[in-house]
Amino acid sequence: MANLSKIKREKMLDYLEKLKEINTDDESIRAITEIENALNEKKYGLVWEEHSEKVDEMLENNIPIFVEDKTRKIIANEDEAYNFLLEGDNLHSLKLLEKTHKGKIDVIYIDPPYNTGNKDFIYDDSFVDKTDGYAHSKWLSFMEKRLLIAKELLSNNGAIFINIDDNEQAQLKLLCDSVLGESNYITAIPWHNRTSIQNDTDISINHEYILVYAKYKIVDNRRLKDSNRDKWEDLIGFTFLPKETDKSKFSNPDNDPRGLWKADPFDAPNIRPNLTYPIINPNTGDQHLPPRGRHWRISQEKFASALKDNRIIFGKNGKGRPQLKVFYNEVKFKGFVADTWFESHIFGTSTEGKKELLRLLPENQNIFSTPKPVRLYLELMKLSLQSKDAVVLDFFAGSGTTGHAVMQLNKEDGGKRKYILCTNNENNICEEVTYQRLRNIQEELPHNLKYYKTEFVPKFSDDEESISDKMMEHIRELIELEYAIELDGKKHIILDDEDELDESIFKIEKDGKLFVRSGIFLSRSNQRILEEKGVSVIEIPEYYFREELKEVGEL
Repeated sequence: MANLSKIKREKMLDYLEKLKEINTDDESIRAITEIENALNEKKYGLVWEEHSEKVDEMLENNIPIFVEDKTRKIIANEDEAYNFLLEGDNLHSLKLLEKTHKGKIDVIYIDPPYNTGNKDFIYDDSFVDKTDGYAHSKWLSFMEKRLLIAKELLSNNGAIFINIDDNEQAQLKLLCDSVLGESNYITAIPWHNRTSIQNDTDISINHEYILVYAKYKIVDNRRLKDSNRDKWEDLIGFTFLPKETDKSKFSNPDNDPRGLWKADPFDAPNIRPNLTYPIINPNTGDQHLPPRGRHWRISQEKFASALKDNRIIFGKNGKGRPQLKVFYNEVKFKGFVADTWFESHIFGTSTEGKKELLRLLPENQNIFSTPKPVRLYLELMKLSLQSKDAVVLDFFAGSGTTGHAVMQLNKEDGGKRKYILCTNNENNICEEVTYQRLRNIQEELPHNLKYYKTEFVPKFSDDEESISDKMMEHIRELIELEYAIELDGKKHIILDDEDELDESIFKIEKDGKLFVRSGIFLSRSNQRILEEKGVSVIEIPEYYFREELKEVGEL
């Protein structure tokens, strides 16, 4: 079958070659070459009118930096790592995160503006409404710049989850195929986000989507799932891998607060004398032994613990043989393949998210109409966070649900996960909503937090102070961000003056970190003292501002 577009394109390219023979001046050749390049661009995929933003123009003449707002620092435990809230345009924050977290983010969750035309998407300080002929192009330009950096931030095993609705779902899928790779697409999860019916529409739209991409997709389709076996061992003292994950097989007839469950056999193949003890049905007094040729799954002591924890039942009427209650949420935690339809009774609704936010911030009534519920992000994290030390990023942080969910999951399983949240301060959202929520959950979910704001250093100015010196004044924030610490002058010390070397070595605490500016020499005796203290010596990385210093001619 003939490629008609290719034939047409080749005819035009042939004609351009003839024009080159007639028009040989440099200006004509440049113009014809540009036309050739345009004709040879890819012919399949998403095409839009590329738009710049004011935030792009800011980067042309300024270098973004972080400045800490120390009045908003929260210290719950000095021995724990820090989480970060970054105030400012997320493009500027992402540019700085590229310096500290390239290839280090385990999972990204974002809930970008849906571009509904109802004042949910601001472009260059103006709302983009339904009458804007470039509404899709502006949104795609806006998203592409941020997704390109997001891809660089993801670790090799990283994944990104993006909430979206029908307004931009199709466009976002094509954009992500281009930026993140079509082969790395996992799925688009429909989420049943509302249970009420919209009576003013032809069809009530009660769902949104969550697009899922992996940094590098591999054959094992459970790569995104948490396979931590310790969860069950912590609960009932043994490892048990139920195979059934169909929600329709689960129910909750006794209203167990742990949610949906189903009954599984309590016996296993083979004979093990130490696991053939009699079990007394507390309802009937009947004694039960394992069936012939089988044994009970756990020891008598662990059985007593499971029975006390209401994890053993004796049939539907309480008069049968012992069975094990298997909870749906715990099965999902095991890492079995999840359904691609997220039902509201399991994953929560937008209404639930709004109630959570109003409970934490009763004075903020109308900031977010449909914030995401903590339950939704908790389930996504259970599917995607393989490590209990994972780093989670949300660069459309909004109401702060992601940070809340990270800390909730840490509480549930003893994890040490950290979050980085980015949001602007439009309508004081960062200060009065995101930060306040994270502060208000401290009693229930205590954790450390640093609050940074993005500011700028001009690339070219009449100041006598060099750009390099100005950058060094803000290197502290990047070091703290990269290592999730505080440079406290005790456990973590920054050394940029050789005259302070001996004092720093003397006062740094055991197992601390010493950040040393390039060019400062450590003698063998210095190194020996630091080794005895277990101190890590880290050279202050020049790569933080290398490209900027090259641009202004200082490197």
